[in-house]
Amino acid sequence: MKKKTGPVVSIVIGSDSDLPVMKETVSILEEFSVPHEVYLTSAHRAPERTTAYAKKAASRGVRIIIAGAGAAAHLAGVIASHTSIPVIGVPIDSSSLKGLDALLSTVQMPGGVPVATMAIGKAGARNAGLFAVRILAVNDDSLWKKLAGYHRRMARSIEQKQKTL
Repeated sequence: MKKKTGPVVSIVIGSDSDLPVMKETVSILEEFSVPHEVYLTSAHRAPERTTAYAKKAASRGVRIIIAGAGAAAHLAGVIASHTSIPVIGVPIDSSSLKGLDALLSTVQMPGGVPVATMAIGKAGARNAGLFAVRILAVNDDSLWKKLAGYHRRMARSIEQKQKTL
Protein backbone atom coordinates (compact mmCIF):
# COMPACT_ATOMS: atom_id res chain seq x y z
CA MET A 1 0.00 0.00 0.00
CA LYS A 2 1.29 3.43 -0.85
CA LYS A 3 2.21 5.55 2.14
CA LYS A 4 -0.41 8.11 2.93
CA THR A 5 -1.15 10.30 5.85
CA GLY A 6 -4.92 9.96 5.95
CA PRO A 7 -7.23 7.00 6.39
CA VAL A 8 -7.78 4.51 3.57
CA VAL A 9 -10.70 2.89 5.39
CA SER A 10 -13.28 4.86 7.31
CA ILE A 11 -15.29 3.07 9.99
CA VAL A 12 -18.54 4.93 10.53
CA ILE A 13 -20.71 4.29 13.55
CA GLY A 14 -24.28 5.44 14.05
CA SER A 15 -23.94 5.70 17.82
CA ASP A 16 -21.15 5.59 20.37
CA SER A 17 -22.81 2.43 21.71
CA ASP A 18 -21.82 0.71 18.42
CA LEU A 19 -18.11 1.11 19.16
CA PRO A 20 -17.66 -2.08 21.24
CA VAL A 21 -18.81 -4.14 18.25
CA MET A 22 -16.89 -2.12 15.67
CA LYS A 23 -13.63 -2.46 17.64
CA GLU A 24 -13.45 -5.85 15.91
CA THR A 25 -13.06 -3.97 12.61
CA VAL A 26 -10.46 -1.68 14.14
CA SER A 27 -8.40 -4.63 15.41
CA ILE A 28 -8.32 -6.27 11.95
CA LEU A 29 -7.26 -3.05 10.22
CA GLU A 30 -4.57 -2.50 12.85
CA GLU A 31 -3.33 -6.09 12.41
CA PHE A 32 -2.85 -5.41 8.69
CA SER A 33 -1.51 -1.85 9.25
CA VAL A 34 -4.29 -0.30 7.17
CA PRO A 35 -4.68 3.43 7.89
CA HIS A 36 -8.18 4.03 9.20
CA GLU A 37 -10.41 6.33 11.19
CA VAL A 38 -13.58 6.04 13.25
CA TYR A 39 -16.28 8.60 12.52
CA LEU A 40 -19.56 9.08 14.40
CA THR A 41 -22.65 10.24 12.57
CA SER A 42 -26.30 9.30 12.26
CA ALA A 43 -28.45 8.89 9.18
CA HIS A 44 -31.49 9.95 11.21
CA ARG A 45 -30.23 12.28 13.94
CA ALA A 46 -27.60 14.10 11.84
CA PRO A 47 -28.52 13.63 8.18
CA GLU A 48 -26.66 16.73 6.93
CA ARG A 49 -23.49 15.63 8.74
CA THR A 50 -23.79 12.15 7.24
CA THR A 51 -24.32 13.49 3.72
CA ALA A 52 -21.39 15.92 3.99
CA TYR A 53 -19.13 13.13 5.29
CA ALA A 54 -20.09 10.78 2.44
CA LYS A 55 -19.60 13.43 -0.23
CA LYS A 56 -16.11 14.39 1.04
CA ALA A 57 -14.72 10.93 1.87
CA ALA A 58 -13.21 10.18 -1.56
CA SER A 59 -11.47 13.55 -1.77
CA ARG A 60 -9.83 12.80 1.60
CA GLY A 61 -8.36 9.57 0.21
CA VAL A 62 -10.84 7.15 1.79
CA ARG A 63 -11.18 4.08 -0.44
CA ILE A 64 -13.61 1.92 1.57
CA ILE A 65 -16.29 2.83 4.10
CA ILE A 66 -17.47 0.37 6.74
CA ALA A 67 -20.71 1.49 8.38
CA GLY A 68 -21.94 -0.16 11.57
CA ALA A 69 -25.38 0.67 12.91
CA GLY A 70 -28.23 -0.93 14.80
CA ALA A 71 -32.01 -0.60 14.89
CA ALA A 72 -33.28 0.77 11.55
CA ALA A 73 -29.64 0.97 10.36
CA HIS A 74 -30.02 3.10 7.26
CA LEU A 75 -26.51 4.48 7.78
CA ALA A 76 -24.72 2.33 5.19
CA GLY A 77 -27.42 2.94 2.59
CA VAL A 78 -27.51 6.68 3.11
CA ILE A 79 -23.73 6.85 2.81
CA ALA A 80 -23.76 4.64 -0.32
CA SER A 81 -26.32 6.94 -1.92
CA HIS A 82 -23.87 9.86 -1.71
CA THR A 83 -20.57 8.25 -2.81
CA SER A 84 -19.09 5.80 -5.29
CA ILE A 85 -16.71 4.40 -2.66
CA PRO A 86 -17.47 0.76 -1.78
CA VAL A 87 -19.60 0.63 1.38
CA ILE A 88 -19.68 -2.37 3.69
CA GLY A 89 -22.55 -2.52 6.17
CA VAL A 90 -22.39 -4.16 9.58
CA PRO A 91 -25.76 -4.70 11.26
CA ILE A 92 -25.49 -4.32 15.03
CA ASP A 93 -27.71 -6.20 17.46
CA SER A 94 -28.77 -3.21 19.53
CA SER A 95 -32.56 -3.47 19.46
CA SER A 96 -35.27 -5.76 20.80
CA LEU A 97 -35.20 -7.49 17.41
CA LYS A 98 -31.60 -8.65 18.08
CA GLY A 99 -30.21 -7.11 14.91
CA LEU A 100 -32.71 -8.57 12.43
CA ASP A 101 -34.07 -5.07 11.74
CA ALA A 102 -30.54 -3.80 11.16
CA LEU A 103 -29.73 -6.72 8.87
CA LEU A 104 -32.81 -6.26 6.71
CA SER A 105 -32.44 -2.49 6.37
CA THR A 106 -28.77 -2.89 5.45
CA VAL A 107 -29.10 -5.75 2.98
CA GLN A 108 -32.34 -4.69 1.25
CA MET A 109 -30.92 -1.90 -0.90
CA PRO A 110 -32.61 -0.76 -4.10
CA GLY A 111 -30.92 -1.57 -7.40
CA GLY A 112 -28.21 0.96 -8.17
CA VAL A 113 -27.17 1.61 -4.56
CA PRO A 114 -24.99 -1.34 -3.55
CA VAL A 115 -23.98 -2.09 0.02
CA ALA A 116 -22.01 -5.22 0.87
CA THR A 117 -23.63 -6.57 4.03
CA MET A 118 -21.89 -8.64 6.68
CA ALA A 119 -23.29 -10.79 9.48
CA ILE A 120 -24.90 -9.27 12.56
CA GLY A 121 -22.59 -8.23 15.38
CA LYS A 122 -18.93 -8.87 16.15
CA ALA A 123 -18.41 -11.59 13.53
CA GLY A 124 -19.75 -9.21 10.89
CA ALA A 125 -17.55 -6.38 12.14
CA ARG A 126 -14.48 -8.63 11.98
CA ASN A 127 -15.41 -9.84 8.49
CA ALA A 128 -15.98 -6.27 7.32
CA GLY A 129 -12.38 -5.47 8.23
CA LEU A 130 -11.15 -8.59 6.44
CA PHE A 131 -13.29 -7.84 3.38
CA ALA A 132 -11.81 -4.33 3.22
CA VAL A 133 -8.31 -5.81 3.43
CA ARG A 134 -9.15 -8.22 0.60
CA ILE A 135 -10.39 -5.37 -1.59
CA LEU A 136 -7.24 -3.34 -0.93
CA ALA A 137 -4.97 -6.37 -1.39
CA VAL A 138 -6.07 -6.81 -5.01
CA ASN A 139 -3.72 -3.93 -5.91
CA ASP A 140 -1.17 -4.31 -3.11
CA ASP A 141 1.26 -7.25 -3.15
CA SER A 142 2.51 -6.59 0.38
CA LEU A 143 -1.02 -6.64 1.78
CA TRP A 144 -1.79 -9.74 -0.31
CA LYS A 145 1.13 -11.55 1.36
CA LYS A 146 -0.03 -10.47 4.82
CA LEU A 147 -3.48 -11.81 4.01
CA ALA A 148 -2.04 -15.15 2.91
CA GLY A 149 -0.13 -15.35 6.20
CA TYR A 150 -3.32 -14.60 8.12
CA HIS A 151 -5.08 -17.49 6.38
CA ARG A 152 -2.18 -19.86 7.14
CA ARG A 153 -2.24 -18.89 10.83
CA MET A 154 -5.99 -19.40 10.97
CA ALA A 155 -5.66 -22.89 9.44
CA ARG A 156 -2.84 -23.78 11.86
CA SER A 157 -4.96 -22.72 14.82
CA ILE A 158 -7.62 -25.23 13.77
CA GLU A 159 -5.00 -27.97 13.51
CA GLN A 160 -3.76 -27.08 17.01
CA LYS A 161 -7.29 -27.18 18.40
CA GLN A 162 -7.77 -30.62 16.87
CA LYS A 163 -4.74 -31.88 18.80
CA THR A 164 -6.28 -30.78 22.10
CA LEU A 165 -9.63 -32.52 21.56
